[in-house]
Amino acid sequence: MPRSRGLRIAIGVVLIFGGILGFLPILGFWMVPIGLLVLSYEFAVVRRHRRRLVVWWERRRRLYRLRKPASPAKASFRLDSPG
Repeated sequence: MPRSRGLRIAIGVVLIFGGILGFLPILGFWMVPIGLLVLSYEFAVVRRHRRRLVVWWERRRRLYRLRKPASPAKASFRLDSPG
């Protein structure tokens, strides 16, 4: 990240604008979230939304891990056991 506030804002805006034109060659829709991430360092509104997204994602991951059924233990298969 550049140290200059103006440069960070310019990079963020250019990335978002380039992402909107993502249907063109070289530019892509991947640029929009990166531009928002860059702008989140400067603007409280964007930072707030980024933080909400991070909290939501972590809660979702945690719930998924808790709900995920325990994988069945690998059956120990021994060649010398009967049956």
